[in-house]
Amino acid sequence: MSAGLDRTHIRRAFGRAAASYAAHAALQAEVATRLREHLDGISDFAPRRIVDVGCGPGEGCVALAARYPEAQTIALDLALPMLQVGRTKWGKRDDDPATRSENEPDPFVVLCGDAQALPLADASVDLVHSSLCLQWCEDPGLALAEFRRVLRPDGLLLFSTFGPDTLKELRAAFAEVDRMPHVSRFIDMHDIGDGLLASGFRDPVLERDDFTLTYADARDLMRELRAIGATNADARRQRSLTGKAHLAGVIAAYERFRHDGVLPATYEVVYAIARAPVPGQPVRGHGGDVASFPIERLRGSRRR
Repeated sequence: MSAGLDRTHIRRAFGRAAASYAAHAALQAEVATRLREHLDGISDFAPRRIVDVGCGPGEGCVALAARYPEAQTIALDLALPMLQVGRTKWGKRDDDPATRSENEPDPFVVLCGDAQALPLADASVDLVHSSLCLQWCEDPGLALAEFRRVLRPDGLLLFSTFGPDTLKELRAAFAEVDRMPHVSRFIDMHDIGDGLLASGFRDPVLERDDFTLTYADARDLMRELRAIGATNADARRQRSLTGKAHLAGVIAAYERFRHDGVLPATYEVVYAIARAPVPGQPVRGHGGDVASFPIERLRGSRRR
């Protein structure tokens, strides 16, 4: 499941976008809201510790803390500036140790770290929440294995990620101008399901949403992507600046998608929810051992 991404570029791009992210991330906010709605139907779930992996500027952490006020919430992101912006939202709950007993944990913990190497102990978390982070992992399979490692038995994994139809118009426009990668390749829903099973998760449920955002000009889309840090992180990308003539060619190629006076940008979003294995449950390994799951447990649905 390796995505061939440049981790250093991703960290820097999102760090630069920390101050502007929230103002331009309407889609990301909507996806996060829909993701958390999957928790509504889970009864008798009272997590003691939650980690929000790829938390960005922290709106998701605030929502999770409001839903589970007794839990400790860990805000984790690769980009330190994102966490620094988020601290302005978490401070009121984080900075009053006098109101806590000596043995009571801090209600908020802030960690700068990588989803592929979580700085957390084994079996120490009840809920791993991650909205639109997995597609920025160089090895998403490694991230899934880390999610499983830190979850307690029967703990809950809830995440969203982009599917392969995401930004297909922009990808096609660049492809008409050159053969270099300019838009990330995203993971298919079936591969995500396979990855969950390979990591030992049980009862995975996957759903899909399709969003179409519209823009007056292709430049508006490109500016929005830069404002949220979603720039080209492909390790094979061209490192020099795109020339004016080259960019004009991309913008002209994008025009063939114009409909009813606007340009569309497609986003395919995959939601996944699964449970961590219980003790003794087998896990598929590189040596060929396979977890014994009936195929009916991998349920997929398509939401519009």
